[in-house]
Amino acid sequence: MRGQSYVILAIIFVIIVAIFAVINVDPVEVNYLFGTGEAPLILVILFSVLMGGIITAAVGLVKMIHLQREQKSLQAENKQLKETAGENQLIDDDNNQENPDGKKNL
Repeated sequence: MRGQSYVILAIIFVIIVAIFAVINVDPVEVNYLFGTGEAPLILVILFSVLMGGIITAAVGLVKMIHLQREQKSLQAENKQLKETAGENQLIDDDNNQENPDGKKNL
């Protein structure tokens, strides 16, 4: 259900942006780093939304890769700790075996 909510919200957002962009079709002056030019406002709006989506996706991807690496590291550490705990348990079991006369070995 949570994934469907995100899809529905994304579709609503896209519809709102598309309506807003279509309403604003007047040419505007755009200042670039190396000069100026005129472009329809619809293209400026759509390009801005597209770049915002790409930047957001890139940041999310970097975060996801970082979390996957951390997860693999923690899984390896957990496995190592389980193996160490298993070995310690075997040693403790050997040390705590009772003698035939009822006394424990030390």
